Amino acid sequence: MKKIKFADYEVTQIMLGCMRIGGLSENDAVKHVQSALAMGINFFDNADIYCQGKSEEYFGKAIEGMDRSSIVVQTKCAIRKGFYDFSKEHIVCSVENSLKRMKLDYIDVLCLHRPDVLMNGYEVAQAFDELKGRGLVRHFGVSNFTPMQTELLKKYVDEPILTNQLQLGLFHTGMIDSGMCANMNNAFALDYDGGVLPYCRLNDMTIQAWGPMRSDNGFFPEDESLALQNKKLSAWAEKFGVSKEALSIAWLERMDFVQPIIGTTNTARLADMLKADNVELSRQEWYKIYSDMGNMIP
Repeated sequence: MKKIKFADYEVTQIMLGCMRIGGLSENDAVKHVQSALAMGINFFDNADIYCQGKSEEYFGKAIEGMDRSSIVVQTKCAIRKGFYDFSKEHIVCSVENSLKRMKLDYIDVLCLHRPDVLMNGYEVAQAFDELKGRGLVRHFGVSNFTPMQTELLKKYVDEPILTNQLQLGLFHTGMIDSGMCANMNNAFALDYDGGVLPYCRLNDMTIQAWGPMRSDNGFFPEDESLALQNKKLSAWAEKFGVSKEALSIAWLERMDFVQPIIGTTNTARLADMLKADNVELSRQEWYKIYSDMGNMIP
């Protein structure tokens, strides 16, 4: 599989997202994760809230007895019922509970799941320092943060912020559109996120793309409002001998600063989508696919 550099790791560019594995039976969840491992994936994303902790629990059972250094485990914290919580007590407690559920000694990467407006930066710094000092967390990241929210966090914490999880896919390209259409009088030029894409690149933060299969109406291959785009995407996929789902992942992989998160719980679909690694898009092809999906190239 394609590999990228992430901190002091060499990781697969494609990650397995474990959000929904807690909704499977324990046996099926374990088989799914172990199949992903057998296919070569070595980077796994989780969160304390996924399926009320069941996803972490089942993931832990799937990797039990493995060489811990052979995989990179990432989890997230700070979403609570009805609010977000960056208090030191909650961050530390969340990590301790995640480790218990996964039966691990440490987490490779901890991400703050969504920004907490009431953040006390000194508390977050204390939490990070304690977790790093106790050997419970090795690296840190964020999820769904704007550039200024990240800068505010960095004012207080000493640890590098290595990643930002952001929704990105062929049918959610706002962070690309706004840069390409800057200073133009059209909807594509609207910058909703403060230039988060170039900000992450400038600060050596990997963008982890969540929801790459999503459109405004759910799963894009089944979105009737995207019939024309799906037809064009199918033609592109046929050209490369893959499915349109795999091609959409390959389009993301062409941006070598992006890690697509594949969250399917269908093992056959996962295997199909991993064929994205075999697709090499030229610069011209990447831009043409982008425009074929209804996006503007000025």
